Amino acid sequence: MARRKATNAGKNGSGAKLGFEEKLWAAADKMRGHMDAAEYKHVALGLIFLKYISDAFQERYDALQKEPHADPEDRDEYTAENVFWVPREARWKALQDNAKQADIGKRVDLAMEAIEKENPSLKGVLPKDYARPTLDQTRLGELIDLIGTIELVYREDADLFDGKRDHRSKDLLGRVYEYFLGKFASAEGKAGGEFYTPESVVRLLVEMIEPYKGRVLDPCCGSGGMFVQSESFVEAHGGRKTDLSIFGQESNPTTWKLCRMNLAIRGIEANLGQVHADSFHNDQHKDLRADFILANPPFNVSDWGGDRLREDARWQHGPPPAGNANFAWVQHFLAHLGPKGVAGFVLANGSMSSNQSGEGEIRRRIVEADLVDCMIALPGQLFYTTGIPACLWFLARNKGNGKFRDRRGETLFIDARKLGHLVDRTHRELSAEEIARIARAYHAWRGEPDAGHYADVPGFCKAATLEEIAAHGFVLTPGRYVGAEDVEDDGEPFEVKIERLLEKLEGQFAECQALEGAIRDNLKGLGNAT
Repeated sequence: MARRKATNAGKNGSGAKLGFEEKLWAAADKMRGHMDAAEYKHVALGLIFLKYISDAFQERYDALQKEPHADPEDRDEYTAENVFWVPREARWKALQDNAKQADIGKRVDLAMEAIEKENPSLKGVLPKDYARPTLDQTRLGELIDLIGTIELVYREDADLFDGKRDHRSKDLLGRVYEYFLGKFASAEGKAGGEFYTPESVVRLLVEMIEPYKGRVLDPCCGSGGMFVQSESFVEAHGGRKTDLSIFGQESNPTTWKLCRMNLAIRGIEANLGQVHADSFHNDQHKDLRADFILANPPFNVSDWGGDRLREDARWQHGPPPAGNANFAWVQHFLAHLGPKGVAGFVLANGSMSSNQSGEGEIRRRIVEADLVDCMIALPGQLFYTTGIPACLWFLARNKGNGKFRDRRGETLFIDARKLGHLVDRTHRELSAEEIARIARAYHAWRGEPDAGHYADVPGFCKAATLEEIAAHGFVLTPGRYVGAEDVEDDGEPFEVKIERLLEKLEGQFAECQALEGAIRDNLKGLGNAT
């Protein structure tokens, strides 16, 4: 397979083509003032999904009209091309023509029911509560009109998109969907953003483990961002979607449906289990051994029911504490990792150093089993859901499997805390160049032929032996290993520099005293005035 390092995805690394998406969000956002973000999210995303499958249907319909002897109303013509069959009453034009009607919510509900009835794979997935009294039907009609403008991407006079005719509506709507997911996660904040992992973090995970071909598992898959990015990675490197088999699980029923819609928009086939379910207590893929595991489990969950799983076979390195699920997740991932598998996942920073409730002992056993391939300390403010500092773990079942350099007895540490840039007042993002720099260091260290020569960089990356990790008490915090970054010598003698800095400090002390005196004088004036 032709390989190309570090896929570029957007000007700011978000993957979204900022411009028309922001305009669409800003216009639609006026609706959100009448309901909370968690509710509005499902109203808007359900309609975007409906718009997508209707557009895909119409594209096929128009093509069939041009074919001799073809019947555009023949259902089989669509299912043969993996296009959802959309009944007449559910087609977008039928809804938009009636967007101003008082019963538009009922019409949308009936459209959703009709689509589910005709497409069993969507059964029970689509939202069907647009007719509820609390949803303003006039504003719903306005939102339908707004989402209807997405089809204007091919019009030369459209101002929503600078697009070209080779942009397929599926790709465009996929980007809009992803963009909205991110915006909703930001709008909902800690209360509701658990369904979404910021794209720059997902891209870093995917670029690191390079899922070219095989089985991919995310046992806490949220809205499916890991799968979307994995498929994008494969296609960007010349592969096909069918090169990956996707397996996921999600315990939140609403998020499970959101994931299915998100993947359907992308045309991604996935096994998300028979039902929404808790991975610890109702594992939907018990016998699966994955080639790649990608995950962002919720941090530091205390009520995961660990006291009911004390003897579980997954705890090969020790029973995780009943009051924190972090190392239950780690061992769940290991239990599903194939003989040559690699796992990359997000955890709270505490997982790298905690010794509470046996966590340090579990970490020691995992390190001594030589399963830890790489650790990355992330910059702060990357996540919508938490302000807790986070890190990335990368586990390899067999570091000497012949696929890369034999790196048994070694672990790579990367300190990325100084990377990233603010995209708004409270959120940070890794750029495409920074993602490429981190991934390149890992790939070079693994000995990949086109990744260049690896060398430790003080302050950024360090390859450490198991003995060195043991000397640090099996703490995996990268800052302990990479040391301080080299500072360029400015040529100024030490004695001269100290004298200059002391003189500067004395001047600042004097300025401080003068300011204090001026403030006191002003305060006296205020006292006399009263």
